[in-house]
Amino acid sequence: MAVRQRRLRSPLALALILAAGSALAEPAPGPLRLPDTALEPIAFADLDGWAADDHAKAFAAFRTSCAPLVRSTRTADERPLALALVPVCRHALALGQPDETKARAFFEMNFRPLRINRLGETQGFVTGYYEPIVEGSRFPTRDFTVPLYRRPDDLVAPGEHKGEAFPNRGPAFRRTPEGKLVPYYDRGEIEDGALDGRHLEICWLRDTFAALTIQIQGSARVRLEDGLIMRVNYAAHNGRPYTPIGRILIDRHLVPREEMSLDRIRQWMRDNPDQTKELRRNNQGFVFFRISGLAENSEPSGGEGVRLMPERSVAIDRPFHVYGTPFFIDADLPIESAAPRTPWRHLTVAQDTGSAIVGPARADIYFGAGDEAGRIAGRVRQPARVAMLVPRAIDPAEAAAHMPLPRPKPVLVAAKPQEKLRKGEAVKRKPRWRTRGRR
Repeated sequence: MAVRQRRLRSPLALALILAAGSALAEPAPGPLRLPDTALEPIAFADLDGWAADDHAKAFAAFRTSCAPLVRSTRTADERPLALALVPVCRHALALGQPDETKARAFFEMNFRPLRINRLGETQGFVTGYYEPIVEGSRFPTRDFTVPLYRRPDDLVAPGEHKGEAFPNRGPAFRRTPEGKLVPYYDRGEIEDGALDGRHLEICWLRDTFAALTIQIQGSARVRLEDGLIMRVNYAAHNGRPYTPIGRILIDRHLVPREEMSLDRIRQWMRDNPDQTKELRRNNQGFVFFRISGLAENSEPSGGEGVRLMPERSVAIDRPFHVYGTPFFIDADLPIESAAPRTPWRHLTVAQDTGSAIVGPARADIYFGAGDEAGRIAGRVRQPARVAMLVPRAIDPAEAAAHMPLPRPKPVLVAAKPQEKLRKGEAVKRKPRWRTRGRR
């Protein structure tokens, strides 16, 4: 407590108090309501590794998210958490780039942590993603035969507005010349040439695994034949179901679950070229891209439209969460080796999303670009303890009041023995078992 009092006498503490006071003067946001979600208010001291983290880096990532959050637009997010983040972001933008001590004080003065899990579960789950760097060609050649496509003009999504990003989840259709909407071509139809002759090819790659990897990751740097680097980013999808190739290999007992990674998928596809075509077609989903720049060495943009920061940016489930929300992730990950033995305790910021990222305590960590980042990202699939930092204007008790109780687990109870008269004797049947609780 004494340390807290000494901090309160500093100019920084005074500024933070004034900032918090002005935040409280803002219109109070509504209650935080997340479906199928358990929220538990905790203290920063309860976050294992909080004090040892680099809060200055986390602040830099958070501040990057603040510009779009404070910008008022027609499509502004009106959810309570988004509204509560706006005044906090104004203070962050005014603060500039603080040092480690000031950055930590900023988070502790403006946020409170909530442990978050899917209802009935005790942990979250994290995976990793990265930006591939691949070889490519502007024209098809003997070595470069696999096209990377831009979005077709007949691909539409329900409710899509001009100028808005194509949703990364949900239905998508093909508009016929007669104006009818029909399901868009699936992966097999596209690989068989459904889009041939329409000049949609952005470039050509060496193999199908490179194209599949880019579709999974959502962006890439393509090194062209003259050495120029072309950046491509997600533009649209075909509305078909996405089935992870790794899951198929596991379900068919072709690769053990504990060995699954992008490298292991690549190895299997190289070792079994005659089976890869059928394997790919089980994943009907297909992704289209756009050229986002040339000769750039910066990180790619995420769904929020800001540059991602390695190990600080995460992709989240947008129906649950708001861009710019900080999440503290506590997990043991396979960073230094394939075994999950590296303690990973970092404050991250929600800046991206993905169709496979589903649930309140689900995060996909961005690890950077290139082969080494890919090796790490490809093997990260671990349980994690996840805490969401919410602005202090949001009352956690109010959030808890709207949190539903978990569904009761079935309880096995013995049915009462039934008696049946047989030749004048009472014969007790063996107990039968039934379940009690919700179906």
